[in-house]
Amino acid sequence: MRKDTVVVAGGRPGHEHDAPVNPPVVLTSTYRGVGEVADTDRSYARQTNPTWEAFEEVLADLEESPCPALAYASGLAAITAALTLVPVGGTLVLPRHSYQGSAQLARAWEQRGIFTVRTVDIADTQQTLAALDGADVLWVESPTNPMLEVADLPALIAGAREKGVLTCVDNTFATPLLQRPLTLGADLVVHSATKYIAGHSDVLMGAVLCATPELRTRLHAQRTLEGAVPGPFEAWLALRGVRTLALRVERSMASAAELARRLEAHPAVATVLYPGLPGDPGHGRAAAQMSGGFGSVISVVPRADAAAVEDLVSHLHLWTPATSLGGVESLIERRRRHHDEPASVPESLLRLSVGIENVEDLWEDLLPGLDALADR
Repeated sequence: MRKDTVVVAGGRPGHEHDAPVNPPVVLTSTYRGVGEVADTDRSYARQTNPTWEAFEEVLADLEESPCPALAYASGLAAITAALTLVPVGGTLVLPRHSYQGSAQLARAWEQRGIFTVRTVDIADTQQTLAALDGADVLWVESPTNPMLEVADLPALIAGAREKGVLTCVDNTFATPLLQRPLTLGADLVVHSATKYIAGHSDVLMGAVLCATPELRTRLHAQRTLEGAVPGPFEAWLALRGVRTLALRVERSMASAAELARRLEAHPAVATVLYPGLPGDPGHGRAAAQMSGGFGSVISVVPRADAAAVEDLVSHLHLWTPATSLGGVESLIERRRRHHDEPASVPESLLRLSVGIENVEDLWEDLLPGLDALADR
């Protein structure tokens, strides 16, 4: 099935007479059983839950994974699980611009002496490939957060494989509707399902997808021991969010493309970072490997200082000032308000997560503040 059908049809109960159309929420802490416990038994709810399983099935279909996804209690829990694949004393190659949680966790583990972090400009293919010598795991975001740099996924994945380095791609921004790194040879994909997958800013969840059953078995055993599991109701909400993923991405992406064009033309704006713009540094790569489109996140650097940009944000009515993305509502944030954001992110940079509102209303909310900046 095509992916926009999978989001609707995947993870459903069988077509038996009187079967429910939707999988139920299974609220249990344990399961009936006698005799020796087999690997295929559910046994205890920390191991699995039928509600997770439906979500894990549909996400695997979307990412074209050979085995079900693994659901986690949050995106960062999924990232934590994937980062444990860096051996003690090993080396992680990490983009200089990454999801803040990934970067903070990697640095914290480096400070504890668990592994070493090599930071790269992930858009610089040769620099990244050179950093793989003696490394254990390559972590990729594409597009990156919040600078929207686009990595050459086929080249980096192939180069990592040649050097015996595992590749993990955070596919949160792109979603499996726009790119599927496992089909390019990546070993792992992670998602903050909190974002586009669930899509309504009301769920914390994460997921890991593996290229081989062996990797999944290893991470499943670890998840069971460490207990970083989602609640069944959260999994049910995330699966319900998946049903509208294709429509939400289509709508928000169309609006993002239009807003990026208008922002680029506004005199108050110095730079617009969006791979869908023909002049964006990552446009060519994104057009080649993001087969479904360019995403719904825009980063904008106004011709103003941080205080003026904060003032603009504080006077918006429709855009919500909040730190997340991928929901139905449009969010906006000056990223350097977070003290751990890299200094290479401009002080005045705004990250816009475009929702599904009418694009004209979104623009009319932004325009007075932009015009005021231009008149300063």
